Amino acid sequence: MQQTTKAGGPRRIGERVMAAINRDPLTAPHRTRNDALLAVAWAVPATAMALLGDKGLRPDALGWTLLLAGHVPLVWRRRHPLPVLLAVMVCIAPYHALDNNHAAPIFATMVVLYTVAATGTVRRTLLVGATVLGVTLLLNTLTNPDGTMEILRISGWVVAFLFCGIDVRYYRQYVAAIVDRAVRAERTREEEARRRVAEERLRIARDLHDLLAHSITLIGVQTSVAAHVLAADPERLDRAAVAKALDDIAETCRTARGELRTTLDLLREQGVAGEGRGPLPGLDGVPDLVAAARLAGARVETAVRVRQAPPAVGAAAYRIVQEALTNVVRHAGPEPAVRVELSEERGALRVSVIDEGVCPGGANPEGADDAPGYGLVGMRERARSVGGTLDAGPRDEGGFQVTAVLPVGTVETAGTAETVGTVGTDRERDR
Repeated sequence: MQQTTKAGGPRRIGERVMAAINRDPLTAPHRTRNDALLAVAWAVPATAMALLGDKGLRPDALGWTLLLAGHVPLVWRRRHPLPVLLAVMVCIAPYHALDNNHAAPIFATMVVLYTVAATGTVRRTLLVGATVLGVTLLLNTLTNPDGTMEILRISGWVVAFLFCGIDVRYYRQYVAAIVDRAVRAERTREEEARRRVAEERLRIARDLHDLLAHSITLIGVQTSVAAHVLAADPERLDRAAVAKALDDIAETCRTARGELRTTLDLLREQGVAGEGRGPLPGLDGVPDLVAAARLAGARVETAVRVRQAPPAVGAAAYRIVQEALTNVVRHAGPEPAVRVELSEERGALRVSVIDEGVCPGGANPEGADDAPGYGLVGMRERARSVGGTLDAGPRDEGGFQVTAVLPVGTVETAGTAETVGTVGTDRERDR
């Protein structure tokens, strides 16, 4: 534990130093207090250098006043770097002109120059550096004309601190850009996650709506048939018709339970993959939908001229036909005539469900209540999910029509690109 503490101490100190370097000096916490402590810390070695240096250059009372006064503006160096630089120059320039110890005020001057470079633009830094160098060289020429090495030394320190401030400024901008990109990337990931969750919830809601609405509608119709048979002529009960109606109800329940199991399995992605999970419904399931609608009393004609389609497109077409037939059974009156057509036209799967029911132009095809349902909305969302369109509305000659156009393009079959084609019609077979 002791070794961890000893090893962790320098690491924490290093992290604090790097955090201080990366932090914007204009937004750092307690900057005034820290700068006041820094002013005192620089004033102490400046005083020591003036006392311990050449006795002939030791400051007098005015020199001491100028030297210590030049450290006072450092308290506000981050808030007002240029005024602070001007105030320091006003104090330090006479100090050098009086030929006091020239090394003592170096700390204060260089700190201010670094602050100007670290908090301003490069153009401002270069202008300030040129001005400071000009004033410094002028004073050195007046006080020490033969000190060529002194001029080079002073110029080198000024340039070094200015470039150090510029480098730190660019480094802070680089770190800030990295942090900003990371924040935006995290925000984008969160938004993408929320969008995917919303899309998944919407997809599940559509699946449950299609499944439950279709199954419950068929069960209701088949139950009504059984009740009618029982109540029509109790003395001459048609047991075969009642048994058939009950068998149809049981079959519908089994189908609904299987599809519901598949939907629930999709929600349990962490479970065993593939256990109890069936494939997506597709065009091959349309005959089952037609058969169920016929059992519910609808007179359905079909014309299927599509061999295959991508799974997502096939599933969308299946659900659209399912919801359209469900609406026909619920709202089109007794024994409605329905025509279901699926064909390929110009690289798109065209789905059409037309009935000749009694639904008037102003009727609500999604429910007997005044509140609109989600059937038509769900069909449009399914069409849009695969890049298609859907139109639905009452027909002028009566009844209701649903038409969807779903793009399919080409289908890869046995390693070759094969366009979805026509295989004929099964109208006569379905009759």
